[in-house]
Amino acid sequence: MKKKIILTGGGTAGHVIPNIAIIPKLKDQGYEIVYIGSKYGIERKLIEKENIKYYGINTGKLRRYFDLNNFKDPFKVVKGIFEASRILKLERPNVIFSKGGFVAIPVILSAFKSRIPVISHESDITPGLANKISMPFIKKICITFPETKKFISDRKVEFTGTPIRKELLLGSEIKGKEICKFKNNNPVILIMGGSQGSVFINNIIRNNIKKLLDKFNVIHICGKNNVDNSFKNINGYIQYEYITDEQPHLFKLSDIIISRAGSNSIYEILALKKPNILIPLSKKASRGDQVLNAKSFKERGFSEMVEEEELISFDILYNKINEVYKNREMYINNMNVEFGNPIKKIVDIIVKYSK
Repeated sequence: MKKKIILTGGGTAGHVIPNIAIIPKLKDQGYEIVYIGSKYGIERKLIEKENIKYYGINTGKLRRYFDLNNFKDPFKVVKGIFEASRILKLERPNVIFSKGGFVAIPVILSAFKSRIPVISHESDITPGLANKISMPFIKKICITFPETKKFISDRKVEFTGTPIRKELLLGSEIKGKEICKFKNNNPVILIMGGSQGSVFINNIIRNNIKKLLDKFNVIHICGKNNVDNSFKNINGYIQYEYITDEQPHLFKLSDIIISRAGSNSIYEILALKKPNILIPLSKKASRGDQVLNAKSFKERGFSEMVEEEELISFDILYNKINEVYKNREMYINNMNVEFGNPIKKIVDIIVKYSK
């Protein structure tokens, strides 16, 4: 009898891409796949592109700061629980796999009530709020960083690493050049600020683009609604809100990557062995998980790191770019590490707990 799995997770691309990475292996194992995400989140577009049945539910946002919406969102969560329960009764899955994010909580609570086993995955060193809330209701939590073990019960934790999409490793430099149409052979910097974009990174790059273009070509992934038309016709500079099909080729073309320090992004950079500079999201705007991620990669020799508070002038970043490019072979050699097969490890756990 064919087994069915419901995948869930959303809010940012980081809560969706690892789910997409394990889909081919789940299909190989004979699973029918269904996805539960938020009604209007980025996950809908990404999952529907994979031709996976998608259900959108109501969900609140988990905020660590005062906001009037904090009083409204619990009602959305309750509504989401009823919606998720109806979907589970309709689909009758054998197992749930959650990548976290606020949309996963109604699904996990409904699954626990229906005695459907849940496997979760935590990308960052410290568990996110959604995974903390969900912890009592899950069978196993797969982790990306070995350091995460000290925050989670040994009984539930399983070190797997983070799943990387196979197609990401199949990029073509020739296709990358065809896409960008750069008119010179300068080294290429790829800059990305996460699926939502980064105003801080966007501004520091654009305000100093002339200096960068003296030596480099720049691919700038600036986030939804953040393309600046006044920069559209500058030779050597190309902008995208978000990249999908082009991503493997643009990554292959790049010599250096400047990025936020979300776990999925930095592990993709590691898998591609790209010298990189990480500018983690400031602790002022987050729980500090990206700072911990970046420090871990810097200590292991995979990355250089510059915190936002340190970037009091562009020269600090520019000097770091030149340093990393000059020593790029050292970083590439440092990234010659073996992490096993995260996709196989995660799917094996899912198979084990499928009822």
